[in-house]
Amino acid sequence: MRQFSPVELRDYLQQTDTPPLLLDVREPWEFQRCHIEGSRLLPMGQIPSATGELDPGIETVVICHHGVRSRQVAWFLERTGFTNVINLTGGIDAWARDVDPAMPTY
Repeated sequence: MRQFSPVELRDYLQQTDTPPLLLDVREPWEFQRCHIEGSRLLPMGQIPSATGELDPGIETVVICHHGVRSRQVAWFLERTGFTNVINLTGGIDAWARDVDPAMPTY
């Protein structure tokens, strides 16, 4: 599993021709409050039953509030055969602080 800071992810998204799946594993109310545009909501509790809906070969960036849940999900995905997983360190909170100060926080 790789780790990207919010600034590294922003720069990577601006440079890549093939954007990764931005997998937000927070709860729906958190996602409604704020999220990175283009991300897909799949709450952490649904991950085990929904891995069949995800492509293990696609680069996947896992996002949560502070980076703890996303790291746990990233480890789980790697153990189930995902080969290109990135954890957003600091989560959406750090993204709002370091990349998008206009983003609501909680």
